[in-house]
Amino acid sequence: MAFFGTSRAWTLLGTLGLLCCCYFNKSGASRTSGTISGQDKQEEGASSLERVKRGWVWNQFFVVEEYTGTEPLYVGKIHTDSDEGEGNIKYTISGEGAGSIFLIDELTGDIHATERLDREEKAFYTLRAQARDRLTNDPLEPESEFVIKVQDINDSEPQFLEGPYIGSVAELSPIGTSVMKVTASDADDPTYGSSARVVYSVLDGERFFTVDRHTGIIMTAVADLDRETQDRYELVVKATDMAGQMGGLSGSTTVTIVITDVNDNPPRFPQKMYQFSVSEGAAVGTPVGRVIATDADMGENTDMSYLIREGGDLFKVTTDVETQEAVVSIKKQLDFESKRTHNVVVEAVNKHVDPRFVDLGTFRDQTIVRVSVSDVDEPPIFQPADGTTMEVQEDAKVGALVGVVTARDPDVKNKPIRFSIDRTTDQDMIFYIDPDSGAITLGKILDREIAGWHNITVKAEEADNHTMASFSPVSIRILDVNDNPPELATPFEASICEDAKPGQLIHTISVVDRDEPQSGHRFFFTLAPEASSNRHFTLRDVKDNTAGIHTQRSGFNRHEQNVYFLPILVVDSGSPSLSSTGTLTIHVCGCDTDGAIQSCNATAYVMSAALSPGALIALLVCMLILIVLVLLILTLKRHRKGQRMTEDEEDMRDNVIKYNDEGGGEQDTQAYDMSALRNLYDFPESKSDSGPDIRSLPQWLQANRVGGGADGAAAAAAAPADFSLFENYIRKKVEQADADLSVPPYDSFQTYAFEGTSSPALSLSSIHTLSTTSEQDFSYLSDWGPRFRQLAGYYAPERPEEEGS
Repeated sequence: MAFFGTSRAWTLLGTLGLLCCCYFNKSGASRTSGTISGQDKQEEGASSLERVKRGWVWNQFFVVEEYTGTEPLYVGKIHTDSDEGEGNIKYTISGEGAGSIFLIDELTGDIHATERLDREEKAFYTLRAQARDRLTNDPLEPESEFVIKVQDINDSEPQFLEGPYIGSVAELSPIGTSVMKVTASDADDPTYGSSARVVYSVLDGERFFTVDRHTGIIMTAVADLDRETQDRYELVVKATDMAGQMGGLSGSTTVTIVITDVNDNPPRFPQKMYQFSVSEGAAVGTPVGRVIATDADMGENTDMSYLIREGGDLFKVTTDVETQEAVVSIKKQLDFESKRTHNVVVEAVNKHVDPRFVDLGTFRDQTIVRVSVSDVDEPPIFQPADGTTMEVQEDAKVGALVGVVTARDPDVKNKPIRFSIDRTTDQDMIFYIDPDSGAITLGKILDREIAGWHNITVKAEEADNHTMASFSPVSIRILDVNDNPPELATPFEASICEDAKPGQLIHTISVVDRDEPQSGHRFFFTLAPEASSNRHFTLRDVKDNTAGIHTQRSGFNRHEQNVYFLPILVVDSGSPSLSSTGTLTIHVCGCDTDGAIQSCNATAYVMSAALSPGALIALLVCMLILIVLVLLILTLKRHRKGQRMTEDEEDMRDNVIKYNDEGGGEQDTQAYDMSALRNLYDFPESKSDSGPDIRSLPQWLQANRVGGGADGAAAAAAAPADFSLFENYIRKKVEQADADLSVPPYDSFQTYAFEGTSSPALSLSSIHTLSTTSEQDFSYLSDWGPRFRQLAGYYAPERPEEEGS
C-alpha cells in the first residue's frame, strides 16, 4: 500500500530540505488474491499463494496547523498495488481522529482534515490504513500504520512565566556584574524553523542595565550605582521569537532591581563641638551627655563604636546599642576646685569596614565634648580617704592617746570641721575623740584577750552645716602585753601500765597561753619544787613547747598505789616572764600483753557484755509469750462485751423514764431505780405456738382472759382496764424518792392530749386499744422478729383454728 501526500507538502519538504521518513518492505506481504502476471504463475507453479513485491510506501503525512480555509484540507492519499481502478477496493482508516478530524474517500483513498488543527495542543496523530474487498469486506492485506504530523507555524508569542522578577545588586558593583536571569518560553516547535528561537532586549532602563541577547542574564551597565542616590530600578525586558527577525512575536516583563547597601560612607558628627555641664558632686557613672554620629548607610553598616581620644582620665564613653549614641559619663570624681572645664575628644568608628572601599577615606570622625564643672558644697574629706589604722598597748591607761584623724573642707571657703564617733560602732564607749583636733583617746581599760581589734567609725562635719558630713573607718589594733601565764593543755591525766619499763614515755604535755607575743611563744618545763624528790617519773623538755613524762623505775603495782600526782611548772619567755603550776594525774592500770589498758581500778572485774545465743533465744521466747497473753486478754474482753450487747438487744421491755426540765437530760438513767420496774413482772418468751403464756401477762389482763373463747374475749374487751396496781406502785416509789435526801427532786409531769378526730395520724396512745371495738389486725407484729414478740402477744388475737384445737 502506498501513501501519497499533497503537492504542497512535497514542495514544503523540498524547500526545507527535509527527507520524509520512508521505508521499503523488502519481505513484502502475502495475500490470497490479487493481480498476478502469467510469468509469476508459471514460476510459482500450482500454488494458490503468491508473494507480491511492494513499491515505496510512505508512513507519514504533514498538515499545516491553523488552516483557515473553507474547504477540508487535503492531507494525502493511500493506495494499494492491487487497485487497478475498477472500484472493487474500499479504503478505511482508524485511530486518532479517524472519522471525526480525518475523513477518507473509500474509493480513491484521499484523506482530508475537516477541523482546524493546533500543534501546541497535539503535534501528531497515529492512524492505521486498511484496504478491503468492497464486496466481501475482507482485508486484502494487513493494516499499515501511518502518522499525520501537524506542521508548526509561528502562532505563539514568548511568555515570561515566572515574572514579574525582583533582583538585587550591591551598590558600586563593577560593570558587567550579573544581577539575575530572566527566561521566556515559546510554545512553538523548537525543532522546526525559528518560531521558538527567542532573543532578549531591554526596553526601559538600558542606561543602567543590559541583558544578554541569548541567555537573558541581566548585568550592570554602569559602575557608579549609589544606593544613597537611588535604591531601586524598574526595567522592562522584551523577548522576541524568530531570532528577532521581522515578523517575530514578542512578550515583555517587568524586572525590579533593588540596590543593596555597602559600607561606603563614614560616620559624621553633625557638630564639631558639644557643651555639657555637671555638678562636681555627681557620683561616678553619672551620664554627662549624649552625642551621635550619622551614617548614610543602612543596617549593620551603620553600626559604630565610640572611644575617647583625649580626656579619658576623668570621663568614659559607652555606645547605646539601641540608638547608636555615645554616652559620656563620669569615670572619676570631679573637683571644681582642681579643674573647672574639661575637653573630651570623642571619636566614632565604623564597626564593619569594607576593605574594598578603604581608598574612599577614613571611616571615622571626631568631635569635642566640653564639660563644665559646677561648684557645690561638699562634705569634709578624710586623709587618708580609705580609713586609718592605729595601734595601742594593751596596758595603756585611761585617757592615753590612741591616734589622730585628719579631715578638711574641700570647698574654697574651707570651713571648720567637727569630729565625733558613731556610737553604734562603739557602744561600750571605749574611745573618745576631741571634736576639734580629732585626737582619739582611751575611755576604758583594754584587754587584748577579749578583743584584739576595735573598728569604729569617725564622723566629720562642717561646723555650721551638719548636713555636710562624711564618715571614715578607723581600725584600732590592741598590742599584746604578757599578762597571762601559760597553762597546761587538757587532758591533765595520763595512764601507765604496771609492767612499764624505766625511761618509757608515758605522756606528752603541752601548754596554752592567751598572750600572743610578736616574737612567738617559748615555754620552759620543770618539775615543781615539791616534786623534786620524786623517784617515779622524770620530765624532759623537748624544746618545741612540749615536754615528755618518762618513768624512772619499773614494777608499778596498782594495788599498792594506783594514782600518782605530778606537779609541773611552766614558764613563758615574756617580759616579765609568767609561770604557772599544773598537776598531772597518772593512773596505774592493768594491761594485756600488747600494752592495751584493761582496767585502772584497784580490783578489776571483767564482765562480758555480750549475750550468748541461748540467752538471746530465751529472751525472745519470753517476749513472744507476753504478746500472746496480751492478745488473749483483749479477745476475752471483746467477747464479753459482745455478749452484753446481745443481752441488751434482747431486752424487749419499755423503760419509762420521766424527767423534768431541770433533770440531767436524756442520758440520765440514775434518777430512779429501774431494776424494780424491770423485774416487776417476769415475761419469759413463749415456746408454744398457741400464743403467749397466761403467766406472762399482767394480773389485770390475766383476769380478763381466764374465760377463754369468744365470750371471754368479748368480756375482756367490755371490762375497763385496772391500773390500780401500777398507780400504787408508782405512788410508793414517788414517796420514797421525796423522802430520800440524797437524790435531787426529779419531779416531772407529762401531759398526753388527744389530737382530735381530724388528725390524719389519729391517736398514738395504746391505752384504749383493748377497750375499743377496732377491727384493726395486729397479726403482722408476729412477723417482726423476736424484739416484737412480746408486743405481738398483747395485741394479736388468737386465731379461731388454734382456739378450737
